[in-house]
Amino acid sequence: MISEFYKEMTGKSSVIRQFFAYSMEREKELGPDSVYNFSIGNPSVPAPASFTEAMNDLLNNVDPVKLHGYSPTLGLDSTREAIASSLNRRFEMNYEAKHIFPTTGAAGAIAHAVRCIAGEGDEIITFAPYFPEYIPYITGCGATLKVVPADISSFQINFEKFEEMLNEKVAAVLINSPNNPSGIVYTTETIKKLADILRAKEKEYSHEIFLISDEPYREIVFKGTDSPYVSKYYDNSISCYSFSKSLSIPGERLGYVAVNPKAKDSDYIVPMCGQISRFTGHNCPPSIIQLAVEKVIDDTSDLSIYETNATLLYDALTDIGYDCVKPGGTFYMFPKTPIDDADKFCWTGAKELGLITVPGNSFECPGHFRISYCVPTERIEKAIPLFEKLYKMFA
Repeated sequence: MISEFYKEMTGKSSVIRQFFAYSMEREKELGPDSVYNFSIGNPSVPAPASFTEAMNDLLNNVDPVKLHGYSPTLGLDSTREAIASSLNRRFEMNYEAKHIFPTTGAAGAIAHAVRCIAGEGDEIITFAPYFPEYIPYITGCGATLKVVPADISSFQINFEKFEEMLNEKVAAVLINSPNNPSGIVYTTETIKKLADILRAKEKEYSHEIFLISDEPYREIVFKGTDSPYVSKYYDNSISCYSFSKSLSIPGERLGYVAVNPKAKDSDYIVPMCGQISRFTGHNCPPSIIQLAVEKVIDDTSDLSIYETNATLLYDALTDIGYDCVKPGGTFYMFPKTPIDDADKFCWTGAKELGLITVPGNSFECPGHFRISYCVPTERIEKAIPLFEKLYKMFA
């Protein structure tokens, strides 16, 4: 017999992927000008030349057996050392290679992190709006995901509701800043307040509460935005990162877990990740990608287009009449829908016009819709009249 659990899941596929698949089919049928695909966060700028040069150098000058062979269970030592050194240099931390675990993107990092600190009967708290794939990451380790309702006025943490939900079962709090889907960035004040609450609750409950920071958009922060490095403010913290957005290499699937050296049992967590991989079949990212990334560890793609697009789109949408919290980073925007029914707005109205956006219901924030504006600027310029037409359909 096949697994009834996973069979049931086939009817609950990612809404983001559903919209993305629809846009691909429409483009095939009617041509590329028929659709404005704002559904998925696929970087629209190329990887930096330094990354391509690093790949070419490796392919031309390194023994193929080494280049394409297995890496150690915990990743290549040189890559782990390069990541630790970069974090220390940039954020005044004290990581060593032993605190770094390379993974298949931030998704792999989160999936490992939650298994390290939570299991059956435990709870992990996150904050709406949140990336919906958190659900399988967390339920897959036997824990329960609890979601704090959004403060839609700012998308900063709703502390009143958060403190109401804290209890002795909470093993970790999972945050995402810069945030997908809202584009907001938690301020230093927000992170300090969160850390103070968690430290007080650790004493009250007599056990650690880990703070897992999902931060694949760490490098996409706009001018003047306060963007703290979360692990500086809380000892029991785990950073989950991906090079997908910063280097524009999502298909290469490379990220990492970075365990705060001051965390309880910090020396055990990365070795535990290696054991968790035996259950998930993870078995390390490709050696060649680890080697290439370590050569360009502090480089990024030209990310400036995302701020250009954000400014253009935010100004246009708010002029039209949309209500939207201004993003401080990422390549996402999360306006309110003119009607309460975001599904109707996106599935009916927007699709009819060829605008492919994602309803906020899947992020547990109804009445909003996500726009992924990692597209060429001219596509946004052409789409603005359609967003105006869409608004008038429902306003």
